[in-house]
Amino acid sequence: MVTVYTQAGEEVIVDAIEAQTACYVGWGSGDPTPAKGSTDLATPANEDRVVGTESQPSADVNQWVAELTSASTQTITEAGLFDAAGSGTPPSGGNMIIISEFTGIALESGDKIEFTITLEQT
Repeated sequence: MVTVYTQAGEEVIVDAIEAQTACYVGWGSGDPTPAKGSTDLATPANEDRVVGTESQPSADVNQWVAELTSASTQTITEAGLFDAAGSGTPPSGGNMIIISEFTGIALESGDKIEFTITLEQT
């Protein structure tokens, strides 16, 4: 038996994701080990999650761009895409769709990072 995720299937899923009300980007300073079962950032920062500006650069790709501003001196090492803004300080809640870990970026209060998160169906 052969099972194939077709190109049309990929495009339908991308359109369904794009129809989502909003997706939010959050960041943190933890040392995550991103995994399929990840549900939150390792150490979410106190800043609110920011709504990502969504685009569909191709029929099988969703992309979100969001700029977060640091409220304090900190080193950011992780970012995530969520289906909710979350609540509390630091924000929690909602489903994490994507998590990313990277080399630390040192920030002073008022510094910004623009994240581009791309999801390609394959």
